[in-house]
Amino acid sequence: MQRLTAPGSVSGWADLDGLLRRLVQDAGPSGGMLFLLPPGERVLQLAMVYGSSWHIVAPWARIGVDEAIPAAEAARERRLVWVGSPEELATHYPRLRFVVPHDHVVAAAPIITGDAVWGTACLLWPAWHPPRLGPDEREALDVFCRQAGPLLQRAAARSCPLLPTAEPRVLEPVRSCIPDRAEALAAHAFAARLPGALSMDLEGRITYLSEAAADLLGDGVASGLLGVRPWEHLRWLSDPTFEDRFRAAVISRQPTVFTALRPPDRRLSFHLYPDAFGVSIDIAPLPHDPAAASETSTQPPAGPAGAAALYHLMHLAATLTETVGVKDVADRVADQLVPGFGAQGLALMTVDDGRLRIASHRGYSRAFAARFDGESLTSHTPRVRALTTGAPIFFSSFAEFQRVYPGAVRYGDRNAWAFLPLITSSRPIGLLLLSYDRPRHFPPAERTILISLTGLIAQALDRARLYDAKHTLACTLQKGLLPQKLPRIPGLQVAARYLAAGQGMDIGGDFYDLIRGDDTSAYAVIGDVQGHDVQAAALMGQLRTAVHAHAAVGMEPGALMTCTNRLLCDLNPGLLASCLYAHLDLTRHCARLAVAGHPPPLLRHPGGRTETLLLQPGPLLGITPDADYPTADIPLPPGTTLAMYTDGLIEAPGIDIDHAIAGLADQLARARDGDSMETLIEALLHRAAQTITPTDDIALLLIHTTT
Repeated sequence: MQRLTAPGSVSGWADLDGLLRRLVQDAGPSGGMLFLLPPGERVLQLAMVYGSSWHIVAPWARIGVDEAIPAAEAARERRLVWVGSPEELATHYPRLRFVVPHDHVVAAAPIITGDAVWGTACLLWPAWHPPRLGPDEREALDVFCRQAGPLLQRAAARSCPLLPTAEPRVLEPVRSCIPDRAEALAAHAFAARLPGALSMDLEGRITYLSEAAADLLGDGVASGLLGVRPWEHLRWLSDPTFEDRFRAAVISRQPTVFTALRPPDRRLSFHLYPDAFGVSIDIAPLPHDPAAASETSTQPPAGPAGAAALYHLMHLAATLTETVGVKDVADRVADQLVPGFGAQGLALMTVDDGRLRIASHRGYSRAFAARFDGESLTSHTPRVRALTTGAPIFFSSFAEFQRVYPGAVRYGDRNAWAFLPLITSSRPIGLLLLSYDRPRHFPPAERTILISLTGLIAQALDRARLYDAKHTLACTLQKGLLPQKLPRIPGLQVAARYLAAGQGMDIGGDFYDLIRGDDTSAYAVIGDVQGHDVQAAALMGQLRTAVHAHAAVGMEPGALMTCTNRLLCDLNPGLLASCLYAHLDLTRHCARLAVAGHPPPLLRHPGGRTETLLLQPGPLLGITPDADYPTADIPLPPGTTLAMYTDGLIEAPGIDIDHAIAGLADQLARARDGDSMETLIEALLHRAAQTITPTDDIALLLIHTTT
């Protein structure tokens, strides 16, 4: 894959290299990874690898912050994540365990300065590690994060941020000593006495093999195998077993063994012994077994369909189960396929109104991709042909491409292409394009893998398009039920937000409103109908209409809440609702409030002091028709801010509600007196996003008195 130059000074990267090496040295893991979070993005990108290879960790090149992966969870929740056993890994992170079934334990720690999250440090240990993270290991992680955070912050402040490259920096382990000539000769003599000695680096390339090992492998000349991966060079070892056992040894740091049949009838045992620098392999012949030979003499298909391709396939399949909309599918496909399958370019296209639209692309400039966006399905191009015929098209070189399509446009040095139609239920819904810098023959095994991928992607894309259609409908309905804009009322500055939780159809029951009264009064309401479906939204619309009508005739808060409660009981929808209503008297600078099971409002006094208004609440609306709702009076002198919100702003699993409300009040108190309500409401929402993971809709209404 082409390596891009990352912004950031050479010394900055060298400092980060040194910090990661010291972390591995002090904590003693079998491997480490550094993920960075570019400013303004929600995707962690793999920047450094220690103790493993890019070939193995490619599926984790890009991780969404919201994914169920320890590195993402650490960044999202701003805390250390420790997974102390393979069983715990399988329970809490099934996708990770499914894709990497080799036993290991994981620690992930966020890199933070102030409110900024810069990335995550992730360490792996063999499964025999104690079930708890040791104090020295924890301290090493803490030191690394405390030092890496300011380093990354300074680089960003100098407009020279340390950003990940297309491939991560793979740090070579440092040997504690170099053997002298006598030791080297003794080691060579030791290897020569073994039935077959072979050594591989962490990338799977052969760095040494004895003549005996070369004879056993059947190559005959040892130098011919140096620098290659045996499963890519020797057809009889292209079965996924060898590569899978190599991956298991590197990740788990445990010796492993397997047997293989070298045609026509030579059975060999392979004993793998890993360490931080690579894997040593002892190859030995096994006694001749005609029965075993006859059962395993079938030659595997040629081509790169080994363990790496199969793991990438499983990883993508697991990833696609978590996708939602078309953009989500497109981004996950691009993030996984480019590093995982060795392509330098990718474009995912969808069929829309007789044209091909580019949903996502990697490895192409925006201007180049735009030339093909909106291509008509009547065009004579390989993209349209693959889509309309339903048959994939492969070109092994640009010369072959030009012979079939003389007007073919080439991007850079691209020299091989795969045009893969996305078909589900016999309907073409899109196209996947992969391109490579070097000629590629696409042997049958690789074509099978790629075609399997397109089936998975097509199904996910079809589901995503249906979701997007429902989401658009939901957003339109939600927008119609909430105020299009709040009225301008002299003496008040207001701001409001509604954020959907992203559950169900994204239709929620939260609502707010600001209602103009006469020249001296206004009315504010906020509420929350339980549920995230059309029924909840419809009931929300009815309640908002009822409150608006009652307020328009000047009904007092307690009486308004009583009438609204009776209406809900009469409708008998099987749903409950909370509500907070305030009558604002702009002449006497006071307010009267009534509460129906709703979170307490916050009141910021002039100068900054903020309090939580612990009002006597009535029951939730819809429980009993004869409920009473007390009314409370509060002063609202000029310069006062009243904050009304729904529980989505303060509630989340594992969060203490009183603590969350106190934190919200503290954020409100720290606002400057001159801040606009828009600035203040964004600060409150940002704090909530940083301290909790909202699981419910959020409605927030701020009212500031000026005169």
